[in-house]
Amino acid sequence: MRKRPSRALVPALAASALFLAAGCSADPGQSSAAARTPDAGASATTTANSDQPLAVAAAPAAAATSTAVARPGTAGGKARKSSLKVKSYDSHTRRAVISAVAKGTSSPSPTGTPTPAGTATPGRTAVGDVIASAPAPGAPDGLLAKVTKVIGETADGTEVQTAPTTLDTLLGGDDAKGTVPVDPASFDVERLLPDVKVSWAKTGDIHSGPEGTKVPLGSLRVDVATKVTTAEGAPASADASVSGFVQVKPEVDFSYGGGASTAATASTASGPGAAYLGVSGDWTSRWALKGRAGATAKPVRLPFAKLHADPVLQVGPIPVVVNLDLTCYFEISGDGRVTVDVEQDLKGDFKAGGTFGTAAGWTPVNESHMDSSPVRTSVTTAGSVKAALGAQATVGLYGAVGVTADLAPYLRGEAGGTVTASTPVGSGTKSDVVASGSWALYGGLDLSGTLQIQLAIFGTPVIQHAIPLGALHREWKLADGKM
Repeated sequence: MRKRPSRALVPALAASALFLAAGCSADPGQSSAAARTPDAGASATTTANSDQPLAVAAAPAAAATSTAVARPGTAGGKARKSSLKVKSYDSHTRRAVISAVAKGTSSPSPTGTPTPAGTATPGRTAVGDVIASAPAPGAPDGLLAKVTKVIGETADGTEVQTAPTTLDTLLGGDDAKGTVPVDPASFDVERLLPDVKVSWAKTGDIHSGPEGTKVPLGSLRVDVATKVTTAEGAPASADASVSGFVQVKPEVDFSYGGGASTAATASTASGPGAAYLGVSGDWTSRWALKGRAGATAKPVRLPFAKLHADPVLQVGPIPVVVNLDLTCYFEISGDGRVTVDVEQDLKGDFKAGGTFGTAAGWTPVNESHMDSSPVRTSVTTAGSVKAALGAQATVGLYGAVGVTADLAPYLRGEAGGTVTASTPVGSGTKSDVVASGSWALYGGLDLSGTLQIQLAIFGTPVIQHAIPLGALHREWKLADGKM
């Protein structure tokens, strides 16, 4: 289980769903296959038309702890909503305790005397079952596992041994595709610098953050202001300050195409014909750099906030847990000589992820469209500096990181020329300083990242090594002038 540092939790209201997405997956009527469900207490629901794609939406608040169970290779073994719950999970031994909730009650049904190892009573989990669970005790990233052994009954439920499995054992030959916004109130926030403020807004006129901060619905904003100390090894001692904000409206993009499966083999792990996992959203930032940054040619990165959320997608009856991390940072490089006073507005969008097809395998997706405008510009003395205000995002499923993307809008200033000083002999007056030359200020953005081996969680062939997203680089001139 991934260890997470303690975070100052962004307040979340019980009346809100985990996402700002409208609707949820359909809950059609009962099927005649009810008697064959893996869980006798399960909801015998499925899509009204198996030829229709599964709905992908935000899990409603009531389904935040939902579970789906499939029994591949058996009649009626497709994934269905279940009343079984993951009572506890040990990530070291991969043992789980599964609780069966009796109809009309909110507590586990009596278990009675422990049963012999390897057996399962009717209506309870059995060897071969595939379980997909929303975050549960011991499994904060959700759980996707296959039952390999029934150990026996305990006071809390059935103890089972599990092994890792993949999504195709649940989704089979179905298709699913959707983009779901992440509720900004669901993020845990770790502030890495003292003067960091977090704001968000959501429907119902609900707002969190400093008074007067305006944040669009569904957006998360992080403000920061800090001093930049002289970097070790910098050619000159200097003082500078950075300030500004990053505002992002994150969305999770998910798709699965069961083209490699057929209806007859939909419950077997034959792998999908297509898949996609990524993160996208709107981006807004305003930030300023002032002073003489005592940096070095090698960029110095200064993270100022880490954010984490575990949104649950409802993919038909299946709770798919997405793990999303964002790290906001400043990055500065330069020769330690140039003095700047610049501020920039930036707006646009971005998309980064990995897409799978049977012909090409996993390939990267990275897009970004940004417009910027300088609010103020001033560059003096000769030298160069580059400063970025960026965010690194990682997105994965059930605790397995699949995509890492780094979006870094930046400012770059350079000046060339000569500086002369003259003081009259015997005079106590200050020197006359004359500078001549030219300067230019550029805006730009870099988008980079990697696709990770854990993307095989879809049931696709294992990636042998990390695949670079490929560098997306754009730069444009903001202003220039003479000194």
